[in-house]
Parts: sequence; C-alpha cells; structure tokens
Amino acid sequence: MFTRFAIRALEILLVLLLGVMVVLVFGNVVLRYGFNSGITFSEEVSRFIFMWLTLIGALVAMHENAHLGMSSVVKALPVPARRVARFASDLLMLGCCGLLAHGTWKQVVIAMDDRAPVTGLPMGWVFSALLVCSVGIAAILLHSLWRQITGRMPVEELVVEPTESVE
Repeated sequence: MFTRFAIRALEILLVLLLGVMVVLVFGNVVLRYGFNSGITFSEEVSRFIFMWLTLIGALVAMHENAHLGMSSVVKALPVPARRVARFASDLLMLGCCGLLAHGTWKQVVIAMDDRAPVTGLPMGWVFSALLVCSVGIAAILLHSLWRQITGRMPVEELVVEPTESVE
C-alpha cells in the first residue's frame, strides 16, 4: 500500500518536473528568438530538473521491472539456477547501489558549500538526486532479496520482466 502510494507520488512529481522543464525551455526559446531576451536561469534549472527526472524515472522503472534484462537467458535455465541468478543479480545491484549511495553522500556533503553560478542553489541539492535514486533502488532490492531468502518469491517472478502496470 505504502509502496504504491510512494510510486504514484513519484510519478506525479515526474509529470510536474517535466512540465516545469518544458515551460522553461519552450518559454526561453520563444523569448530568445521572438523578443531577443530570455529567462536567465532557464538553462541551469532545466539541466538540474533533467537530472532529477532521469534518476527518479530510473527508480520508478526499477519498481516496474522496466529496465533491460537478459530474461531470455535466465528463462533457459532450470529453476534452481534461476534462483541463483536472480539472487546474485539482486545482490550485485545492491552492492552497486551501496557504492553509489556512499560516494554520492560524500559528494553531497562537499557540494553543499558550492553554489550554482546563476541560481545560487547549493549543488549538494542537485547531486542528491543520485542519492535518492540509489537508496530507493536499494530498498527495492532488499525487499526482493528478503522475499527470496524467505521463500516468498514464486518461480514466475525469478525472471524479471516488465509488469503489466507499465503505462
């Protein structure tokens, strides 16, 4: 229940961020070519929003099993090998998320003193998009590993394929 609410909130946030980015970029183009002026902060803010869009989108895609995978290879394996492959895959991805979160946290702390040239935003806020993404994906992977260890993951879910809820 909470997970579905959180994912829905992230999807709404993605729509809002995309809308802001479109308005900033399109408005800046119209102002630049039509009126020989522009929005000073448009390019910088659009770049920051694009980073957040990409990384929050990756988190939502992970929840929806929409990332690319090697499902045809895993499907060809016997069930015990599928279990090992899924467990190893989730464990390796969790390790990568841990490294990303650790490195990003260090970068965010350092970058809080640095300011963006035009808007003056702390760059740590911009870089924290990767921290949110890596911690969110790690939570999804931990849940998957827990289900595998406790035997609550059915054989059908061992091969990661996009869910039907992907719109």
